[in-house]
Amino acid sequence: MTSNTRVVVIGAGLAGVRLARRLGELGTPVTLIGEEEHRPYNRVLLADVLAGRYSPDVIALPAPAELTRARVTGIDREARTVECADGSKIAYDRLVLATGSNPVLPPLRGLFMSDHVLPEGVHAFRTMDDCLGLSKQVRPGVKAVVIGGGLLGVSAARALAQRGAQVVLAQQGERVMERQLDPSASKLVQRHLRDLGVEIHTECRVRDVRVVGGAVRSVEMADGYALDADLVVLACGVHPRAGLAQSAGLEVRKGIVVDDELRTSDPHIHAIGDCVQHDGVLYGLATPALEQADVLAELLAGRANARYTGTRSLTRLTLTGANSPFDLAAFGETEPRPGDDVVQLTDATRGTYRKVVVRDDRLVGGVLVGELGTVGALARAWEGAEPLPDDGPLLHLLTNDGGS
Repeated sequence: MTSNTRVVVIGAGLAGVRLARRLGELGTPVTLIGEEEHRPYNRVLLADVLAGRYSPDVIALPAPAELTRARVTGIDREARTVECADGSKIAYDRLVLATGSNPVLPPLRGLFMSDHVLPEGVHAFRTMDDCLGLSKQVRPGVKAVVIGGGLLGVSAARALAQRGAQVVLAQQGERVMERQLDPSASKLVQRHLRDLGVEIHTECRVRDVRVVGGAVRSVEMADGYALDADLVVLACGVHPRAGLAQSAGLEVRKGIVVDDELRTSDPHIHAIGDCVQHDGVLYGLATPALEQADVLAELLAGRANARYTGTRSLTRLTLTGANSPFDLAAFGETEPRPGDDVVQLTDATRGTYRKVVVRDDRLVGGVLVGELGTVGALARAWEGAEPLPDDGPLLHLLTNDGGS
């Protein structure tokens, strides 16, 4: 690429900002388009803002100078321009879609007012506006129902409980964070939430949100049981924000399909982050998004041999309680297959739990709750995918708190 190649990036989240910053460091000018009024921010830390631990300024990202605030409504691939809601057009030679993901809004009765507006007191939990709207309504004693017991739901429930709300978490599955954790680790998370005052209902399906005078009043379960609610948080997952790509005729399956050069079906358009499907995988995590941004920056700056071949990333969450922090990490396959070896250590006194799964002398997954001193060494052993030595280092990795 020449130095006057026009690179335009749509999306000012973690992936878009990282790409713009890297391109700036490599001497390639870039125009970053973001539609939110706020400064770009680290979405991963929104729960800490809701909990009152951080102010919005603390989680702001260093935005590049060339930041355009606009909502992109279309892509003209033939003219190589993007069209904005205000009627303006921005020309590109290379376009990058870093459009992220949208919250999943469940099909509940009473959820939407006219024009897809949520009732007063009902919030998604995806953007800074969602977070600030929730923060304004939280006060000690307020009754809050969090729908969804995944990573996002657990984070939101913890944050609301820290602000003094009476929190009920409603999870359709049989336990919280069932995608990331094994049953033993899920139980420890549930115990921690209950210690914070969170009431947990598992294996329950929400049927209805009851609204009176435009404001939420209760949440009704499929079995008819009703939960009083002043606030409802929808934490039912996310899906790739691929509408722009779809309208432009790019290949979209679960997400925007990209190759190892993070190219879409149009060679002049790339995509990175939560909106992307690479090699059949949707990641929806920060680490893969940042790695994709770094690889694409190298490619767009002219380093033709850079390739993205996938990310092996771990899930990490810190739940800060009233008295002590509660850390957990999970990576790879946390449930063994027949024939796998499992090493498990539990310390009820310290509230720690460590488990790793070994297959054919290779570490294929693990979950740690409590003290995470060993997580760095375990993650390196997993990421390297090398056979474990024969001299019994696994127990050492599990018990050596200097491992990270």
